Amino acid sequence: MAAGPNPAAPAVAVPPSSRRSRVGATGVPRRTGTAYLFLAPFLALFAVFVITPAVFGLIISVTDWSPFKVEQTFIGLQNYIDLFTPGSITYGDFWQSMGATGIFTLLSVPVMLVIPLLLAVLLNNKIKGGTAFRAIFFAPYVLGVAVIGVIWRYILDTQSGMLNNLLGLIGLPTDIPWTVDVPWAWVSLVGVTVWWTLGFNAVILLAGLKGISADLYEAASLDGAGAIRKFFSVTLPGLRPVMLFVTTTTILASANMFGQSFLLTKGGPGNATRTAIMYISDQGLGQSNMGAASAMSYILFAFLAIISVINFRLQRERAE
Repeated sequence: MAAGPNPAAPAVAVPPSSRRSRVGATGVPRRTGTAYLFLAPFLALFAVFVITPAVFGLIISVTDWSPFKVEQTFIGLQNYIDLFTPGSITYGDFWQSMGATGIFTLLSVPVMLVIPLLLAVLLNNKIKGGTAFRAIFFAPYVLGVAVIGVIWRYILDTQSGMLNNLLGLIGLPTDIPWTVDVPWAWVSLVGVTVWWTLGFNAVILLAGLKGISADLYEAASLDGAGAIRKFFSVTLPGLRPVMLFVTTTTILASANMFGQSFLLTKGGPGNATRTAIMYISDQGLGQSNMGAASAMSYILFAFLAIISVINFRLQRERAE
């Protein structure tokens, strides 16, 4: 009769050499050390091109820095105080540009979330030519903002633009001021931005849809749920992590909009569509008022940080 295992037998000790094979000489696990080794190039670039400019910009924001001055004077928080002091040189124009940024963000973000989501749901179904449609919708995103701006500037031209000419063929007005009057300027900026970024958000959301288990839809069907009920009870909850990413990146991109407004409307009419980034660029590069421009950048950063935190908290509360 074969003898069974002896419960009283002592445990076999792991040789020290085996334990050391998993831990380096410094006590850091080898896997962690390997991970940091692969991250080192990114961390180095991040430190040089992100952290260093951010710190330098913070230093500039508390001085009257100008490239035409030999010595820079430390003025403390005066640049920040001026931004909140009515009557100062930068007060009115800065907050007007912040308002324009807010208008664009409020108008564009919902559209850039809803339309790509509906498109992703459509492309997630097994339709003929689905791959070709994905490529077509994503194609504009690979073009630079300069190319997009120049193309649409000619299309939206009030006098000889293609869009007004096409409207004339179907009996509609042909003198719509797409880029020289509000609210049409906002319609143009939002429309062009949605057309440009539609494919990117749709592809990200489509990837999220692929990760939702088909069993959830089958269970919903067994419970008698229709297409709309499945969308709100299965699709949206399953997309919550992806929607958080898309929402956050879309808000940040909209708040940093520059190229579309600069190329299509030049900030007009007047300064109605001049965004905060445009005004900061003008102050820093055009007026050589680097200290004030850096302070404006940090004010904008603070607003975006607050909005991002609120967005994360709202998404977390919905998840709970």
